Amino acid sequence: MNRAILPDGWVQPRGYSNGVISTGTSHIFVGGQIGWNSQAEFESDDFLEQVRVTLENVKAVLVAADAGPEHMVRMTWYVVSREDYANNLKPLGKIYREVMGQHYPPMSVVQVVALVEARAKVEIEVTACK
Repeated sequence: MNRAILPDGWVQPRGYSNGVISTGTSHIFVGGQIGWNSQAEFESDDFLEQVRVTLENVKAVLVAADAGPEHMVRMTWYVVSREDYANNLKPLGKIYREVMGQHYPPMSVVQVVALVEARAKVEIEVTACK
């Protein structure tokens, strides 16, 4: 199982953890997922909707590996617009909890110039231990 790390005296982070101790024996590496459907087709160019679909895709890969969001130990988001991310923190948090529940692995968010798929606004990769 995984346990969040919080150094003494540090404020509790919101929506992620600073680190995780994992006692799992199987490692699952989820390649970068984007906001298209199972047929590799975009249904929306809206940032928040792409985030929802991207998280659903991450979850689907975890489930296919007989795991779930509770097994995540690392998450990296790549966004093409820092403003889209920063200006939507509350709705992002709501979407995240709806899809992933109350599981907050260590997370990094990186702004990139572009993603390989031109319509993609976000790409997320995950490491999980089970």
